[in-house]
Amino acid sequence: MTDLELIQMAKNAAEYAYAPYSDFYVGAALLTEDGKVFTGCNVENASFGATNCAERTAIFKAVSEGYRSFTKIAIATRNGSVAYPCGVCLQVMQEFMPNGNVIVEKDDLIETYTVKELFPKGFVL
Repeated sequence: MTDLELIQMAKNAAEYAYAPYSDFYVGAALLTEDGKVFTGCNVENASFGATNCAERTAIFKAVSEGYRSFTKIAIATRNGSVAYPCGVCLQVMQEFMPNGNVIVEKDDLIETYTVKELFPKGFVL
């Protein structure tokens, strides 16, 4: 699975986002170690604390199907703006893909970061 293919899957997932409050539609595509892809989108709520980001939606879907190790996650928006993961999502990535890569599209270019680059001091036991 190429990074560009994963970004396209994230863009497709963004089409399903529920974002009536922010109008910021985000999708994510998560790659497991064995090559399976799980997608997710952001789901907002009038009580903002009940909102779930696209990255966590994809990770939680995968975990609920029995997967625990992931190699990379792509994040894309419906309008083409860049979306970096929030701190909560990075903490979840720290749990399930501490050595994984985060792929975003910025100005039609693919950028790749490690989880550790984006979240160098994540909480671990």
